Amino acid sequence: MSLVGRDRERERLAALAASGGSLLVLGEPGAGKSALLASLDGHLVVGVEAEQDLPYAGLHQVLDPFLDLSSLPGVRRAALEVVFGLSDGAAPPVHLVGLAALEVLSAARSVVLVDDAHWLDRASQDVLGFVARRLSGTALVVAARTPVFAGVPTLVLEPLAAAEARAVLDAVAPGLDAGRRSWVLARAAGNPLALTELPFGGDSLEETFAARASALPAEVRSALLVLALGGACGTDLTPAVEARLVDSGGAFRHPLIRSAVVRAAGASELRDTHRRLAFATEEPDRRAWHLAGATTGADENVACLLEKTADRALRRGGAAAAVSALERAAELGDDAERARRLLRAAELAAEAGRRDDVERILLDVRGLDLTARERALVTWLPTAFDDGVGEGVAGPGELVGLAESVVSDGDVELGLRIFWSVAMRCFWVEPGAAVRERIAAVARRLPIDPRDPRMLAMTAYVCPVQQGDAVVAGLRGRAVTDDPATLRLLGSAALQVGAFADSVRFSVAAQPGFRAQGQFGLLARALAVEAWSRTRLGDIAAAEPVAREAARLAEETGQPYMRGLAAAVQAEIAALRGAYDRSADLAAEAERIGLAAGARPVLATVQLARSLAALGEGRYADAFAAVRRVHDPADPAHQLALRRYVLPELVESATRSGNADEARKLVEELDTTTRSPALASGLRYARALLAPDDEAEALFEAALDAENSPWDRARVQLAFGAWLRRQRRAAHARPHLKAAAEAFEAFGTGDWAERAREELRASGESRGGGGELTGHELTIARMAADGLTNKEIGERLHLSHRTVSTHLHRIFPKLGVTARAELRQALADSG
Repeated sequence: MSLVGRDRERERLAALAASGGSLLVLGEPGAGKSALLASLDGHLVVGVEAEQDLPYAGLHQVLDPFLDLSSLPGVRRAALEVVFGLSDGAAPPVHLVGLAALEVLSAARSVVLVDDAHWLDRASQDVLGFVARRLSGTALVVAARTPVFAGVPTLVLEPLAAAEARAVLDAVAPGLDAGRRSWVLARAAGNPLALTELPFGGDSLEETFAARASALPAEVRSALLVLALGGACGTDLTPAVEARLVDSGGAFRHPLIRSAVVRAAGASELRDTHRRLAFATEEPDRRAWHLAGATTGADENVACLLEKTADRALRRGGAAAAVSALERAAELGDDAERARRLLRAAELAAEAGRRDDVERILLDVRGLDLTARERALVTWLPTAFDDGVGEGVAGPGELVGLAESVVSDGDVELGLRIFWSVAMRCFWVEPGAAVRERIAAVARRLPIDPRDPRMLAMTAYVCPVQQGDAVVAGLRGRAVTDDPATLRLLGSAALQVGAFADSVRFSVAAQPGFRAQGQFGLLARALAVEAWSRTRLGDIAAAEPVAREAARLAEETGQPYMRGLAAAVQAEIAALRGAYDRSADLAAEAERIGLAAGARPVLATVQLARSLAALGEGRYADAFAAVRRVHDPADPAHQLALRRYVLPELVESATRSGNADEARKLVEELDTTTRSPALASGLRYARALLAPDDEAEALFEAALDAENSPWDRARVQLAFGAWLRRQRRAAHARPHLKAAAEAFEAFGTGDWAERAREELRASGESRGGGGELTGHELTIARMAADGLTNKEIGERLHLSHRTVSTHLHRIFPKLGVTARAELRQALADSG
């Protein structure tokens, strides 16, 4: 096909082929995708509809010219051997296969072209998406009608402009009469393939190709149908070459021709061809699918063959292929087996994260006679997505009863899986005290050791307050294991009960195993837990890249609420760094995700980030209003566990905004003996800030003497130093303020360090003059001294009010003032 009108696209592909990287080319059938790929020299693979239920068939074709299994590390070599059916073993996660494929293609330093990728099997699509997002050196160009994966540069082929369309038509059919020419231009609507084929007959592309095929001798038509269905033949295809349906090598000239040949065949011809192909192949999976294509009614024998195909697909990691095989087996097999096969398919689809497949299959289950276990699956499976936070799924109360009944019937494994869904739901949403207690009562009756990591994590999610001390005790002294899944559970449990150092320790230890195994969905969760905990410890330099990777992997693995949680942590980090505009943007992004289904940990962390930003900008009433929401049971941002770990922000903003009495009530509600390190530290800080002057010093000293994280200690030192200065004990204040300033500087929290230095200057340590101000700062200082608000200053200088606030926080220490009212005199003194 001509490439007229596609010069820019061709140049872009040529540049990519030279430099390496990935590109997804999208366009309607006939838009020119295949022609663009043909303009490059490289290894070409074409997706075939007949092979979309053969797991990793497409990937095998992609890797085959470059595949040297002996050169791969053991675990990656084993993964490819299993998925390609070369050896037996546990089905590897798709991302482990992706890591192996990435290594093979990265070493190839070649050009790999994949056309009609929408017809590849789902497993191959998933792996190619993983590879495309990471590949360099080697060029990978994937063409498809629809987006088969996300996160890579995309080239969309639009219809040709009118002038370009006329040029293509004149080039292929220069003698076309005016009437036919106008009709073709209108009918083609800028589609390059239609412009090159419609002039020679037919009202549509498919009709055009089907008409050409129908005019061929019977044996050639039969051979083309065999080819279209994935078979091979030895028939002379010269008539098909002359009809421009196949090239001289016997390959279809365009993927549309393949589908046109299949659709043009009669039903009986299709069945006969499938039957011939079934007996001509020695591959059991191809035979099963061809027999299914040859079957007109119920056939339990074929259904059993398809179920065995599903088993083999699972052993190779092809969950999507297994689902398709089981659905077809349910359709063809005995009615007595239909529910079992469909629900097995639904379970596999849920485990693979295929929400649409689960919903479709469960619709087919309606009206069937089900066992108690099958009814339990129908209720539970819709909760398997987004941690059960979506609309229309069973709530924790209903699920816990289901779990108890399933366990009573002897299916402990399914009961525990359902119970884990219950526990996770208690983290994301709030079921209420009565439901939590009912869940706890059921948990006590489960046949599992309370110190088992699964039970420890479930207890932490369900009863972070009542059973928090028991969970902390269960975590203390527990050694790191080799099992990343266990380590992740322990890290999550530690976060729930405020043992943030343990949370980091276990979560970090889990990650190498998840990376090695390619379990990127669980890796995203471990990273998010680590980032949340590190940020609360003040270790934002380490938390920042962790949160960024957690957000990226959560997006890639289809976990929206983990994506929201990671974005909220990024907003918190930005607020601590003083990047207030970025913090606001990230908080808004996270809030949109969290509000979609009321994901409380996301919304709570958003309010924490906003409170920190407001504290940094000196908007203390706003800071209190934001963090107060986390403590309000009627607010969507209320989260039972996390509310206990935002006391420093609550009390600090309250004491600076006239809300100390309300904060005091909230602290009294939480002020209990606890082993939670984070809560204990927060309570010590809160008691000192809220105490009357005759009690405060002893409480500050007690807080400093206790075991604290470096961040918590720096906050206490800043607050204690400020209190001592206000008591006119400047000499005692300075050592604490100096230590706080140095610590905050080391943390990378510049505005917090400025606050400490501001207090230090106010204590008489040093006093700057107006000469320290930049010209821009001097302008802002004068406007503020004249009584203009931050918003008014921003409007005059074309700045955001947040940026003005940041400037003022730098200006105050330079002038040695602590309040806006002091600016006029300070500027006058500085001359």
